[in-house]
Amino acid sequence: MFGLFFLILFAPGVSEFLCTSSDLEMSYTFCDSTAHAFMFNLTPCSIMNKSAWKAALTWIPRSDITFLKIVFNVWYDGAKALHWKEVLCSGADDEYSVCGMLKGETIATAFDIKGARTKFPKGNYNIILQGFSDDSENNMVICLNFTMIVKQDPF
Repeated sequence: MFGLFFLILFAPGVSEFLCTSSDLEMSYTFCDSTAHAFMFNLTPCSIMNKSAWKAALTWIPRSDITFLKIVFNVWYDGAKALHWKEVLCSGADDEYSVCGMLKGETIATAFDIKGARTKFPKGNYNIILQGFSDDSENNMVICLNFTMIVKQDPF
């Protein structure tokens, strides 16, 4: 685990494998060349007959998280499939534990990802996840480029 943290902290631009199985392969890189203290894990590494996954996230932000807007873009075999934006932290009555974290504090959290209604057809997915510290999307605090290869149709 220390090796993974060390590699991510000091080797920006390097692709990190999240998992690989008979039906799924996932990896990610950072969108910029800045070193990040970041780790993400997902279990199980399968989408066949699965509707929920456990995710674990550890991140040391480089700025205070008083406002956080997430922009999520998904491409499937080169075609844009989804564009979604959500303000997670607004500074007032926030429900997420990441809200209010200070620069340099370690965010360590685990959460469920549920996708019972989503069936991913076989193919290549490119997922860009951006986090902004302002509503105008000018101040990016993190950007991840996930690659997901679905090897079997779930139908």
